[in-house]
Amino acid sequence: MKERRVVITGLGAVTPVGNDVKSMWENIVAGNSGIDYITKVNKDDFPVHVAAEIKDFEPKLYIDKKDIRKMDLFTQYAVASAKMAVEDANLTIDESIADRVGVWIGCGIGGMQTYEEQLRKFIEKGYKRVSPFFVPMLIPDMAAGQVSIQLGAKGINSCTVTACASGANSVGDAFKAVQRGDVDYIITGGTESPITNMAFAGFSSMKALTQNDDPNTASRPFDKNRDGFVMGEGAGLMVMETLESAKERGAHIYAEIIGYGATGDAFHITAPAEDGEGAARAMQQAISDAGISTTDVDYINAHGTSTELNDAYETNAIKTVFKDHAKDLAISSTKSMTGHLLGGAGGVESVISVKAIDDNTIPATINYETPDPDCDLDYVPNESRQQEVNVVMSNSLGFGGHNATLIFKKYK
Repeated sequence: MKERRVVITGLGAVTPVGNDVKSMWENIVAGNSGIDYITKVNKDDFPVHVAAEIKDFEPKLYIDKKDIRKMDLFTQYAVASAKMAVEDANLTIDESIADRVGVWIGCGIGGMQTYEEQLRKFIEKGYKRVSPFFVPMLIPDMAAGQVSIQLGAKGINSCTVTACASGANSVGDAFKAVQRGDVDYIITGGTESPITNMAFAGFSSMKALTQNDDPNTASRPFDKNRDGFVMGEGAGLMVMETLESAKERGAHIYAEIIGYGATGDAFHITAPAEDGEGAARAMQQAISDAGISTTDVDYINAHGTSTELNDAYETNAIKTVFKDHAKDLAISSTKSMTGHLLGGAGGVESVISVKAIDDNTIPATINYETPDPDCDLDYVPNESRQQEVNVVMSNSLGFGGHNATLIFKKYK
């Protein structure tokens, strides 16, 4: 069977830089950061004092009051983003197509806030006081489950859990499901709400988070003085469908998804493989899958976490794959503004990659001040760039050695 072409027709997002795609993108292009002093935990209890929190989110705009109480925040973010994306795609999910509409939403950790609240009740008052909704609010796949229930999507329903690559792997897996004919439409991306005491404690304890106390410069990917990532939260989702159905519906096509690569480092539980060997293979695999050459890629939305090893090794991986073209590539990390959304990162960065194509604008890496000899490529420092953008690569790398690369292309 001939592989089907897959296009993106709807976008939705809840992020630290805006609770819809329009405001998110305007802030990204302007170089506005969503990072501030943390409010969801007591910052005096931790060596880390900044985070990229969602502000002024109103779940009741998207979800019935009785249902809100049964959803952890990561699920609320996903449901809101999914409803925005479906509305943006002008897609009516009714019985005529319901079983051809899939949902594939990644999440790295699940309901940490729910876990902490219910554990406290259990310790203080015993098991009878633990909510009967504890398990369905906690498990990472419930974002996909609730989106399916809320929207009536009856096709494949899945969640890829690969730490910080969860969102990107889910988008890639969803792309393949449409391409091979499992479904005709799919709602896909990533979500996470990890800003809780235990998650903050765990990442602080392993010294992965920045200890820079200035929210304005805390996330500084590829900068010589980077010292760790900034934890963020939120969701980014897309509606993908066959080119045939999009044309038949007269839908607005933002971009086409053409390539997906996924590899394992087989190296270390948290550190990336030396010199980015696994990331390089994922990028090469995605390029081969897309049937393009390295010189076709205009922009890479990097994983770019602002950690010492990631940024240097990802740079090295790009050089390995792109060789001479590496110096001509525009590369940026939008985590400099959004923070690191963990399992939600690949979803939000996919939406950003698609917007870069749609708007012919490459976002900047903000807070880039001191060049690092190990990171010597064009990171689009501090100001976004207007140029023709035809092909975008987006990288996501996760604890456990997970590497995921996506390639999006201007639809012609």
